[in-house]
Amino acid sequence: MGFCGAAGAQQRFPPPDFESGYKLPLTTVPPARQQLYEYLDVAVLLAALLLGSYLSLKKRSRRGIFCLMVFSLMYFGFWRKGCVCPIGAIQNIALAFFEPAYAIPTTVIIFFLLPLFFTLFFGRTFCAAVCPLGAIQDVVLVRPLQLPGWLEHTLGLLGYVYLGGAVLFAATGSAFIICQYDPFVSFFRLSGSFEMLVLGGSFLVVGLFVGRAYCRFLCPYGVIMRVLSRFSKWRITITPKDCIQCRLCEESCPFGAIQKPATAPLPHDYRAGKIKLITLFVLAPIIVTVAGRLGMELAEPFSRMHERVRLADRIHMEETGRIEGTDDASEAFRATGGSIAQLYSEAGQIADKFVWGSMLFGGFVGLVVAGKLIGLTVRRSRKDYEADQGRCLACGRCFDYCPVGRAERKVEH
Repeated sequence: MGFCGAAGAQQRFPPPDFESGYKLPLTTVPPARQQLYEYLDVAVLLAALLLGSYLSLKKRSRRGIFCLMVFSLMYFGFWRKGCVCPIGAIQNIALAFFEPAYAIPTTVIIFFLLPLFFTLFFGRTFCAAVCPLGAIQDVVLVRPLQLPGWLEHTLGLLGYVYLGGAVLFAATGSAFIICQYDPFVSFFRLSGSFEMLVLGGSFLVVGLFVGRAYCRFLCPYGVIMRVLSRFSKWRITITPKDCIQCRLCEESCPFGAIQKPATAPLPHDYRAGKIKLITLFVLAPIIVTVAGRLGMELAEPFSRMHERVRLADRIHMEETGRIEGTDDASEAFRATGGSIAQLYSEAGQIADKFVWGSMLFGGFVGLVVAGKLIGLTVRRSRKDYEADQGRCLACGRCFDYCPVGRAERKVEH
């Protein structure tokens, strides 16, 4: 997952100053065919988003959404090998924001922003029919189970943790963990390590019974879309007209995104809920502060994700006699004649970045937890069955369960 080939951004540094007549290599540009593929990918993405939004909101066709989903799986997944993906682009964007020397191609920025733009207007139609990671899970879903609400909300926090960690490691130039641990790219490329094949296979086995587990509980891009979709201008509705309370849609959603009717709290419950809400607002800064402090405790192990910190640790252990011999990295470093003191200095600067970064990571997780607790405390009244705009993946399954919708389609035909 992520962007490879010409679509991958490059580090740009000034050329070394050699004194022995060294000639700089000629600057090369990506081949025209490769650039053509990049813009073709953008065009296909835009067309798929437009069609997916039309099928979800206007046509209300589950069959059409499914066909588009299969096309996206074949094109963005198996044909392009999962190599052009807004999910992995999170890391490119984070690194480019914190590292001015990192050049990011325009196509990467477009792939990151375009689905988010559509989400603000049409909800999560990208998840419905365009994302190959969601599609490969959707096609194996044969016997969906409804998860308990407490488990749904608890697992939903993992995506925020994953997003925070991905941004932290990308911003510090340590690792692109979203791409490194993409569970499905091995299937798309028909190759990969045994461990990643097992991971992807495990997700697909779970996906037989739990709808889109990766999308719902881990996908960092889905976390961003979950927030933006709550502000979408046009939204998915279960029925095109008034709900007749038939309850047929209640079990239709495998993603736990349909909300049942709910009455307003009684006066006694309202007062108790108000006190609880005020208490949580008071505790929120404390939760964020404590989580930030706990995040700082992770700075040292997190920093070892960076290759320079790992190398400095290895060199230090060799120099102090704590281990004997060298490994490939330390041997290569010693062969260059590099300064050990300078290496230690670089590692120290990187470690300092992780102190602040880990604190922000912990604070972010604490803020999410506090926000989740506050959100669960607020009770909203609903008179009809409604789609939760944050969790709804716009898959259209509920359309065929609604008798009002079926009757309207018969009239149209």
